[in-house]
Amino acid sequence: MRAGNGRSGPAGRSDKQNFCRNDGASRKKTAPMRTRHEKIRELVQSRGFVTIESLSQAFKVTPQTIRRDINTLCEEGSINRYHGGAGVASSTENVAYTQRKVLCLREKQQIAAMVADKIPNNASLFINIGTTTEEIAKALCNHQRLKVITNNLNVASILSGNENFEVIVAGGLVRHRDGGIIGPLTIDFIQQFRVDFGIIGISGIDMDGTLLDFDYREVRVSRAIIDNSRRIFLATDHTKFGRNAMVRLGSIDEIDALFTDRPPPQALSEVLGAADIELYVASKTDKADL
Repeated sequence: MRAGNGRSGPAGRSDKQNFCRNDGASRKKTAPMRTRHEKIRELVQSRGFVTIESLSQAFKVTPQTIRRDINTLCEEGSINRYHGGAGVASSTENVAYTQRKVLCLREKQQIAAMVADKIPNNASLFINIGTTTEEIAKALCNHQRLKVITNNLNVASILSGNENFEVIVAGGLVRHRDGGIIGPLTIDFIQQFRVDFGIIGISGIDMDGTLLDFDYREVRVSRAIIDNSRRIFLATDHTKFGRNAMVRLGSIDEIDALFTDRPPPQALSEVLGAADIELYVASKTDKADL
């Protein structure tokens, strides 16, 4: 049984976390600094969110140096600073689907393998829109007698290759950019079922456990999946931790297990622990201790 509601205050976060300090923008940039700043901008634009830790390791500089870099770039309007990292300046538009398909691909495949390992044969599933859930579909292809309901045409195409599967595609409006199906018809269709597992991806997770995405129509379908699944598996790579998006899906205390490739930041780990949520990290084979 879950302990409490899993919600916490903004531990370790400033009320002005999205504003920039003017502590470096006016200094003249050296050539190495200019190069590093350009690469940081490119990483943020391609991934949507990057952590201070990953940038520090990538550029072999201290976290303090990266924080100063982020402050400068934020002052220039290139990126936004968030708790633990930096994200794209817009909270209203996601990275293009073609880019997302290749970003963190190895990590998504590791996550997918963990999720697939927890799905038994003969199970019923919802699988929603997302590049991570598409990798999960690939990892499920050797299972037996699954019944899968999806609003993702790519997932349906992947799973239809197994003649032992029953794949049901939700009706609705097809989103051309990624094969996602959304709209009132999709929600009505999802609500007709009650399945064993709901497998969902997400665009961002705030440090207080709020689940965030970009398209309110997609969020409403994911909401229906959560409401009509016995167990909810959330699959997401580490770049989504602290990433900003404008539409609220719900709270992380509504899921049963989180599958990711790196341990979450401390503030989010505390929320997971308070809600008694299972955490699976790709570098480990067993459930992580919270």
